[in-house]
Amino acid sequence: MRSMFMNTCIFIAAGGFLGAISRYYLSGYLQTKHTLPLPLGTLAINLLGSFLLGLLLGLSINSPTYSFLATGFLGAFTTFSTFELEAVELFRKGLVKLALFYLAASVLLGLALAALGYWLGKTL
Repeated sequence: MRSMFMNTCIFIAAGGFLGAISRYYLSGYLQTKHTLPLPLGTLAINLLGSFLLGLLLGLSINSPTYSFLATGFLGAFTTFSTFELEAVELFRKGLVKLALFYLAASVLLGLALAALGYWLGKTL
Protein backbone atom coordinates (compact mmCIF):
# COMPACT_ATOMS: atom_id res chain seq x y z
CA MET A 1 0.00 0.00 0.00
CA ARG A 2 1.31 3.43 -0.92
CA SER A 3 2.09 5.88 1.81
CA MET A 4 0.35 9.23 2.16
CA PHE A 5 3.64 10.87 1.16
CA MET A 6 3.77 8.94 -2.12
CA ASN A 7 0.14 9.78 -2.86
CA THR A 8 0.87 13.46 -2.27
CA CYS A 9 3.91 13.27 -4.58
CA ILE A 10 1.76 11.71 -7.31
CA PHE A 11 -0.88 14.45 -6.92
CA ILE A 12 1.78 17.16 -7.13
CA ALA A 13 3.47 15.57 -10.15
CA ALA A 14 0.17 15.19 -12.03
CA GLY A 15 -0.81 18.78 -11.29
CA GLY A 16 2.66 19.99 -12.23
CA PHE A 17 2.51 18.21 -15.57
CA LEU A 18 -0.83 19.79 -16.42
CA GLY A 19 0.24 23.22 -15.15
CA ALA A 20 3.44 23.28 -17.19
CA ILE A 21 1.67 22.22 -20.37
CA SER A 22 -1.08 24.78 -19.77
CA ARG A 23 1.47 27.56 -19.25
CA TYR A 24 3.36 26.63 -22.39
CA TYR A 25 0.27 26.74 -24.60
CA LEU A 26 -1.47 29.72 -23.01
CA SER A 27 1.68 31.83 -22.94
CA GLY A 28 2.44 31.02 -26.56
CA TYR A 29 -1.12 31.83 -27.58
CA LEU A 30 -1.18 35.17 -25.75
CA GLN A 31 2.18 36.23 -27.18
CA THR A 32 0.83 35.82 -30.72
CA LYS A 33 -2.09 38.17 -30.01
CA HIS A 34 -0.07 41.39 -29.70
CA THR A 35 3.03 43.07 -31.09
CA LEU A 36 4.25 44.82 -27.95
CA PRO A 37 7.60 43.80 -26.47
CA LEU A 38 5.75 43.28 -23.17
CA PRO A 39 5.75 39.61 -22.09
CA LEU A 40 1.96 39.57 -21.82
CA GLY A 41 1.75 35.78 -21.65
CA THR A 42 3.83 35.50 -18.49
CA LEU A 43 2.14 38.53 -16.93
CA ALA A 44 -1.35 37.13 -17.53
CA ILE A 45 -0.40 33.67 -16.30
CA ASN A 46 1.24 34.93 -13.12
CA LEU A 47 -1.69 37.25 -12.34
CA LEU A 48 -4.23 34.49 -12.95
CA GLY A 49 -2.13 32.10 -10.85
CA SER A 50 -1.93 34.63 -8.00
CA PHE A 51 -5.71 35.01 -7.98
CA LEU A 52 -6.32 31.26 -8.13
CA LEU A 53 -3.80 30.49 -5.40
CA GLY A 54 -5.42 33.09 -3.13
CA LEU A 55 -8.82 31.59 -3.93
CA LEU A 56 -7.66 28.06 -3.07
CA LEU A 57 -6.16 29.26 0.19
CA GLY A 58 -9.35 31.10 1.06
CA LEU A 59 -11.49 28.06 0.27
CA SER A 60 -9.46 25.95 2.74
CA ILE A 61 -9.71 22.84 0.55
CA ASN A 62 -8.42 19.45 1.65
CA SER A 63 -4.78 18.43 1.41
CA PRO A 64 -4.77 16.09 -1.63
CA THR A 65 -6.77 18.54 -3.73
CA TYR A 66 -4.65 21.45 -2.53
CA SER A 67 -1.47 19.51 -3.33
CA PHE A 68 -2.71 18.82 -6.86
CA LEU A 69 -4.03 22.31 -7.61
CA ALA A 70 -1.82 24.68 -5.62
CA THR A 71 1.56 23.01 -5.32
CA GLY A 72 1.34 21.00 -8.52
CA PHE A 73 -0.74 22.82 -11.13
CA LEU A 74 -0.28 26.44 -10.06
CA GLY A 75 3.32 25.87 -9.01
CA ALA A 76 4.14 24.79 -12.56
CA PHE A 77 1.65 27.13 -14.25
CA THR A 78 3.10 30.31 -12.77
CA THR A 79 6.74 31.16 -13.21
CA PHE A 80 8.90 33.51 -11.18
CA SER A 81 12.11 32.73 -13.04
CA THR A 82 10.63 33.53 -16.46
CA PHE A 83 9.19 36.76 -15.05
CA GLU A 84 12.65 37.75 -13.79
CA LEU A 85 14.39 36.81 -17.03
CA GLU A 86 11.88 38.73 -19.15
CA ALA A 87 12.34 41.82 -16.97
CA VAL A 88 16.12 41.57 -17.42
CA GLU A 89 15.62 41.26 -21.19
CA LEU A 90 13.48 44.40 -21.28
CA PHE A 91 16.18 46.31 -19.37
CA ARG A 92 18.87 44.87 -21.64
CA LYS A 93 16.98 46.11 -24.71
CA GLY A 94 16.80 49.60 -23.22
CA LEU A 95 13.05 49.41 -22.57
CA VAL A 96 13.43 50.72 -19.04
CA LYS A 97 9.92 52.19 -18.65
CA LEU A 98 8.32 49.02 -19.98
CA ALA A 99 10.51 46.90 -17.69
CA LEU A 100 9.51 48.96 -14.65
CA PHE A 101 5.85 48.76 -15.65
CA TYR A 102 6.16 44.98 -16.05
CA LEU A 103 7.79 44.60 -12.64
CA ALA A 104 5.28 46.87 -10.88
CA ALA A 105 2.26 45.32 -12.62
CA SER A 106 3.43 41.80 -11.86
CA VAL A 107 4.10 42.40 -8.19
CA LEU A 108 1.37 44.89 -7.26
CA LEU A 109 -1.43 43.37 -9.34
CA GLY A 110 -0.30 39.89 -8.28
CA LEU A 111 -0.61 40.83 -4.61
CA ALA A 112 -3.97 42.50 -5.18
CA LEU A 113 -5.35 39.52 -7.09
CA ALA A 114 -4.06 37.04 -4.50
CA ALA A 115 -5.80 39.06 -1.78
CA LEU A 116 -8.99 39.28 -3.87
CA GLY A 117 -8.93 35.53 -4.48
CA TYR A 118 -8.39 34.84 -0.78
CA TRP A 119 -11.25 37.14 0.18
CA LEU A 120 -13.53 35.56 -2.41
CA GLY A 121 -12.61 32.07 -1.21
CA LYS A 122 -13.41 33.01 2.39
CA THR A 123 -16.80 34.44 1.41
CA LEU A 124 -17.92 31.46 -0.70
